[in-house]
Amino acid sequence: MPDLSVQGPQPSPPSLLSHTMNDQLRALFPITERATYLNHAAVSPLPIPTIEAVQSQLRDVAENGSLNYRSWIAVKEQARKLTAEMIGARTEQIAFMRNTSDGLSTIANGLPWSSGDNVVTFRKEFPSNVYAWLRLREAFGVEVRMCEERDGRIDLEELISLVDSKTRLVAISQVQYASGFRADLERIGRAARAHDALLVVDLIQAMGVIPTNVEAELIDVAAGAAHKWLLAPEGIGILYLSDRARERLKPTLVGWISVPNPEDYDDFEQEWSSGALAWETGTGPSALIHGLEASLSLLIETGVNRIANHLEQLTDYLCERLQGRDYQIVSSRHASEKSQIVCIRHRAGLSSMGLYSHLKTRNIITAPRGDRLRVAPHLYNTLEDIDELVKALP
Repeated sequence: MPDLSVQGPQPSPPSLLSHTMNDQLRALFPITERATYLNHAAVSPLPIPTIEAVQSQLRDVAENGSLNYRSWIAVKEQARKLTAEMIGARTEQIAFMRNTSDGLSTIANGLPWSSGDNVVTFRKEFPSNVYAWLRLREAFGVEVRMCEERDGRIDLEELISLVDSKTRLVAISQVQYASGFRADLERIGRAARAHDALLVVDLIQAMGVIPTNVEAELIDVAAGAAHKWLLAPEGIGILYLSDRARERLKPTLVGWISVPNPEDYDDFEQEWSSGALAWETGTGPSALIHGLEASLSLLIETGVNRIANHLEQLTDYLCERLQGRDYQIVSSRHASEKSQIVCIRHRAGLSSMGLYSHLKTRNIITAPRGDRLRVAPHLYNTLEDIDELVKALP
């Protein structure tokens, strides 16, 4: 992996990531040789060190079987440490799961519910953050309250007005997948705690590119996955549980590693592990976690704050370049609400799928989301990539 450390003061615009650093980063992503990839809010291309880490673990299994099993566990624990560092958590508060949906579902299943309880959320949440709560209506008579989207935004006053003494949790994404709206989590967290409710956050569209501190932002539970902004393989979910949440939640899927001493195969009277560790059930995807550890190392070495600043520059530049064109910027660009995702709509009625297909023929990869075209650059993208996109738009 190249040395991405920067000595002395940070570079200033127009190159928040220096040309040298941009060149080093682009060299790690083979996709840059054949496409302008702007769809990291869906699935990110993997950097070369991540691919090599996955292959290395698989090769080790092929050549040595279980001989180096302890070293695989050490890599997993390093990945857990880096994940915790990225969001301001303690290592024992992080569990690895299969995906975001598993994390949110285990929260829904792990709380004691009563008829008349309610959950507050947003109507345009990604389905992972809706279905887990809707199932509670049938199972326990829980009411699911949803605020509406207003001009690409969430009206936080409206959202907070739905919270009352019967609210058990507020479920929200830090960044909305279909608009790029970034929520003020601390404000929502204060409102939730005023009614003794939990704040449950889907972090998948923020981890790795938006600085997050779960404690300062009053996040009780966070769920996410590795295949978007974390630049890692599919198949790894991440669950964070605060101490406050852990006191209320019970693990619903458990296995042999859910206890403090999993290799004591005869002691079935052990308590569950502390923190979120009780939510890990058994053997995990070791090769994929080797990849996650490599990607987390790259992101942390580059610096999440630096990445966030770089992406703000790219997305601001995109919005500036679209001025005077037949495109409406759906995403809020208020300083406290904008993110690394920009959604646009053609004013004269060209469909998002039509725009996506048109760009795809030019090797520019975006995503259609409803009536919007979603643009989502990452750390290795450049102003020139944005120019290519704008030039290609009909």
